Amino acid sequence: MRPVHVVLAGGGTAGHVEPALNLADCLRRHDPGIGITALGTERGLETKLVPERGYDLRLVTATPMPRRPTMDLARLPTRVRRSVAEVREVLADTGADVLVGFGGYVALPGYLGARGTVPIAIHEANARPGLANRVGARFTSYVGCAVPGAIAGAQHIGMPLRPAIANLDRAAVRAEARAHFGLDPDRPTLLVFGGSQGARRLNDATVAAAHDLTAQGIQVLHAAGLRNDDQRPTGALGPAPYVALPYIDRMDLAYAAADVALCRAGAMTCAELAAVGLPALYVPLPIGNGEQRLNALPVVDAGGGLLVDDASLDGALVVHQLAPLLLDAEQRREMETAAASHGQRDADERLRRLVLDAVASTGDTTARGGSR
Repeated sequence: MRPVHVVLAGGGTAGHVEPALNLADCLRRHDPGIGITALGTERGLETKLVPERGYDLRLVTATPMPRRPTMDLARLPTRVRRSVAEVREVLADTGADVLVGFGGYVALPGYLGARGTVPIAIHEANARPGLANRVGARFTSYVGCAVPGAIAGAQHIGMPLRPAIANLDRAAVRAEARAHFGLDPDRPTLLVFGGSQGARRLNDATVAAAHDLTAQGIQVLHAAGLRNDDQRPTGALGPAPYVALPYIDRMDLAYAAADVALCRAGAMTCAELAAVGLPALYVPLPIGNGEQRLNALPVVDAGGGLLVDDASLDGALVVHQLAPLLLDAEQRREMETAAASHGQRDADERLRRLVLDAVASTGDTTARGGSR
């Protein structure tokens, strides 16, 4: 019989697209013949990320929920009907066996289009779910979450990660990683990053702290963002290296090179740092519904990180909080152990099993590529 075909609905941001693609990679590793189609919109990052990973992308009408009464709200029912019809067309064209949703603009029409047609499985990355996953969770019992208790009744499976991160042995590749970035092999190392666009608050605080950190022998690997050349320090700073880059495309090596991170608290960031056992000072983005703070709390409560409000972050705080930690190897080891105890490296496998359970709920699919 024909192989299983999985439709992924997780467009809009990297936080929705990356876990979907990490699941796709896991499914394909186990069954190279499995069919995978990703839903997306013309405005989402999926238009770049999905083709780069080699998967089929089908575009549907975006249905963002307006936050206040506008003409967009009046047009919403028409857009929803159109996008639901488009989703049903994709499900029919691909012979889909399951729709897996990750939240975002395409997830809600995905759930509505799949309801009563094909099984639905859901993964929630954040501690506080968005509207799409709250609605979708009413349609299925196959729900997994990265943060315990995010959705009532959901299985806590963690965040699907890339193998390069999930299988990373930081100590084993530290020398290679530091050489890759031009860092000293033996100095304590701070990694600073704020996503592909950077984070101006983190950049400003790091630059302000740069002279004090390097004067104490602490080296810095700083990914400032592609558009933030003005926020990278220049010239000699002190005895320790300060490597400032617009973007880091080998985050596995960055994690291996670092002893401590300074970063935001997106769901993927929190999951990756916990999985590799890298302590961090988390600075939640002060917008949205507060989910970034909630994302970081479990690992912080476990002793694997520190938490500070965005408004409080400045150069003096960076030096005060992080210099003693970076210079205290024993404390770092304790925090590494605490972070790693909270991390989960096999979430992609757990989510794969959840998805195949959803497929199997409609009948025996063993002969159709559903072997485990």
